[in-house]
Amino acid sequence: MQVQYLEIVTPDVEATCASLQSLHGATFGPPEPLLGNGRTATLQGGGMIGVRAPMRASEEPVVRPYLLVDDVARAVATAEAGGAQIAMEPTELPGFGTFAIYLQGGIQHGLWQL
Repeated sequence: MQVQYLEIVTPDVEATCASLQSLHGATFGPPEPLLGNGRTATLQGGGMIGVRAPMRASEEPVVRPYLLVDDVARAVATAEAGGAQIAMEPTELPGFGTFAIYLQGGIQHGLWQL
């Protein structure tokens, strides 16, 4: 398994980015509109980490890894067949890939296809 995108949703984006920069030497770019205005940095070994604010009042803080898959539609179908609830159907982000989110065991799981 490979994490393609590690998303952190927090009400304090600047402090979180500053901590990650101090602790791990991450260099965050400006907000990326296609990633919910997340500020991103490169993960060692490939992929990205993104830190963004909640996009609606009901969105709770969360850390959500998106694992790289070859076929996101097939992966969503497999997760659903295993009892997962699909929270976000496969959605293309031009220039980034296609992602989906499913819920299982009280955990939010992300899938990412390049």
